[in-house]
Amino acid sequence: MSVHQVVALVLPPQSTFELACAAEVFGVRRPGLDVRYDFGVCAEHPGPVPTLAGYDMHVAAGLEALDGADTVVVPGWQRPGEPASTAVVDALLRAHGRGARLVSICSGAFLLAQTGLLDHRRATTHWRMAAELAARFPLVEVDADILYADLGDVATSAGTAAGIDLCLQLVRADHGAAYAAQVARHMIMPPHREGGQLQYAATPVTGRVSDSLAPVLDWAAERLHEPLTVDDLAARAGMSPRTLARRFAEQLGASPGRWLLVRRVAAAQALLEETDLPVETIAARVGLSSATNLRRRFHDALRTTPAAYRRSFRR
Repeated sequence: MSVHQVVALVLPPQSTFELACAAEVFGVRRPGLDVRYDFGVCAEHPGPVPTLAGYDMHVAAGLEALDGADTVVVPGWQRPGEPASTAVVDALLRAHGRGARLVSICSGAFLLAQTGLLDHRRATTHWRMAAELAARFPLVEVDADILYADLGDVATSAGTAAGIDLCLQLVRADHGAAYAAQVARHMIMPPHREGGQLQYAATPVTGRVSDSLAPVLDWAAERLHEPLTVDDLAARAGMSPRTLARRFAEQLGASPGRWLLVRRVAAAQALLEETDLPVETIAARVGLSSATNLRRRFHDALRTTPAAYRRSFRR
């Protein structure tokens, strides 16, 4: 399997966290996992690049590094009100033109928007900057609520940890759910968060430990093969179905039923990748009752069939 080249374009002053999101997912060698990505950084002007953390990082490669990248990551753009140089915009357009995937984390969407590649397309950024992005680039369909938008050739994420969610989504798209889950497990990351989940709770959460959904989520994740219902989850959590739905909306930005379905489809993906079990058996194991129901849910979620998915990602 060829190694996928990921190059991050660092821009002064560079946010160290946004850069670390991409470096941690694509650049770290992990015991027991085969290497599928090669990670590097470049800058418009090689040499010392200031960071928001108060130190400089030394970057040896210039924009020519983007010419060999399969994925280009823009880990933030701290001057959203300023135009990028022609050299930077041209380098991004040249990479995209030959088939590279362009990815922004947080405020990096402002730079991608300058290329015109987000025009008439869905994109996101940190919720605090979404209104500014929409005002500066009215052709971009800015969605301030979602964690990330993966359009295939271009992808954007919200701020902070949503950058990790997007990077793991790209690994999932490249190599399947099981491999991405192994990377996430090494990072001590929670299960896959869908891009459509809310960036933040619309209603403030009390923050009490007793309000956390973690225990019921762990309990349900171990019982996906059972015919769990929202009432079952509510009974386990010791609250009414209506209260449970409110807690899910506050903490996960999704309904209990939606969360269950996403976990079941993800479990089916892993079994398709890692086993030769018939689709009927997989459907029973993940609580989707029948091969017909699994195929329908799978197509709704991933726009493909279980058989086609297995051919693409079976290891």
